[in-house]
Amino acid sequence: MNGKTYKPELLPRRGEINAWILAILASVGLAALQLRGMTPTWTWFFIAFLYFSALSISLGNWMDRHTRLTVSADGLGFENGLRRVNLTWAQVRAVRVAPARWGQKVQVLAESAHFEFNTLGEVQYRGEVRGRTGFAEGQAILDEILRAAGLLAMTKEDFLTTYSRS
Repeated sequence: MNGKTYKPELLPRRGEINAWILAILASVGLAALQLRGMTPTWTWFFIAFLYFSALSISLGNWMDRHTRLTVSADGLGFENGLRRVNLTWAQVRAVRVAPARWGQKVQVLAESAHFEFNTLGEVQYRGEVRGRTGFAEGQAILDEILRAAGLLAMTKEDFLTTYSRS
C-alpha cells in the first residue's frame, strides 16, 4: 500500500531495563534464601509477577517498534508485529475516539477487522516531560481518516465520540 507511513513515538527503554534488573535481582535473592532453607511460598509468586511484568513491558515495546500506520488514497494499512490490517475507505464503518491516559485512543472499525492507535501523549513527572507516546501526527491522521472515509459524528457520550456513515 503506497502512501504516507507513520510510526509512533517510542518511550525510553529505561522502564523495561529496570523491570528485568529487578526480576533478576529478586531471583538472586530467592537463590540466597533457598541456600539457607528459608524460602517463603509468596516469594515464588512475587518473582513470577516480576518476570511477567518485565515480559509484558518488553512485548509492548517490541510492538511499538514494529507499529506502522499507512494512509493512502486507497485506504489504510496498520501493522504492529502481531496484527496486520488493510482497509479500503469503503470498508471503514466507524471510528471511536475516547480519552486515554496520554492522548486519545482512536479505534477504526470495519465489518471484519479493526485496529486502534493513540494520538500524541506526553509522559510527565514533576512537571517535566519524560517521554512521548502515540503518534505525533495522531490528530492529523484521525482527521484524514474521517475525511477520506466520509464519516460524521453520530453519537457523543460523556467520554466517547463515535463517527460513522450517515
